[in-house]
Amino acid sequence: MTRRDAIALAGAALIAWPLVAHAQSPGRIARLGYLAFGTRAETASRVEALRAGLRDLGYVEGKNLVIEFRWSSTVEQMQEAAAELVRMKVDVIFATSSTETEPARRATRTIPIVFATHADPVGVGHVSSLARPGGNATGLADIQTVITPKRFEILKAAVPQATRFGVLWTPTAPSGRPFLRAVEDTGGKLGVQLLTVSVSTVAEFDGAFAKMAQGRAGAVLVHAAALTARHNRALLAEVALKHRLPTMFGGRDNVVVGGLMSYAPDHLDLTRRSAVYIDKILKGARPAELPVEQASKYQLVINLKTASALGLSIPSSILARADEVIG
Repeated sequence: MTRRDAIALAGAALIAWPLVAHAQSPGRIARLGYLAFGTRAETASRVEALRAGLRDLGYVEGKNLVIEFRWSSTVEQMQEAAAELVRMKVDVIFATSSTETEPARRATRTIPIVFATHADPVGVGHVSSLARPGGNATGLADIQTVITPKRFEILKAAVPQATRFGVLWTPTAPSGRPFLRAVEDTGGKLGVQLLTVSVSTVAEFDGAFAKMAQGRAGAVLVHAAALTARHNRALLAEVALKHRLPTMFGGRDNVVVGGLMSYAPDHLDLTRRSAVYIDKILKGARPAELPVEQASKYQLVINLKTASALGLSIPSSILARADEVIG
């Protein structure tokens, strides 16, 4: 072994030692930092899913686990919230998606980070590869570049007469650019024009849909970012209906509150299963060596009440593929 290798090995051991030591300390209370974009109410279902997963693994809040929650309504607030969790020296930071993972990684490269519904961990540079993340972040992923073409194809089949599609995306989400590249590539293959509009706040929802309606978009594909998937979902569905635009969302929750359709994995299930990663890390595993698990089961959900309000008749071939029909 060279002197350089010996120094590197010693440094790695020093970084890993606190985690291993924590895992070996009997009776120690684990401290989990929960970083969330949105309000307490908007993230309630995700919080309960994670708690359920942790309970299944023997973690009881107040006994052997403390969860430090930090909710933020802007990216700037989330950066400070992440820094605060680091100052508190939590053992692990749970960061649901790429939106939360980015500020967490900026705040620390040593405290382990676990994500549950990351849209593109490799594409945005949060991990080196799915098989060997290589850094301090790992978890489960809902890969946008894989699922976006499928969402686009289903929406096109549901609204076959549409030749111009609106694309609503969030530039503050790290997954935004990979999403746009996937949309542009698929749009070219389907032979449709794109009208791309960005939103960074909830206040921009109505104006964005108005612009797409005025631009004669026949349907809208929504970027599955934290802003559109968990922040004021009901308002987004209401705005889409107001402007009479059939819309494909990135999560079932958007359809339950009035959106037209979604094609996505069960995000609550992914969140619950992320507890396994947290448990392994608390017991001494290194996130760099825990492979990222990619979602493999997707569900098509359609809201027929919304379709009726839009005056849209969903083709029987699409209805036959639906895993859940609402209304």
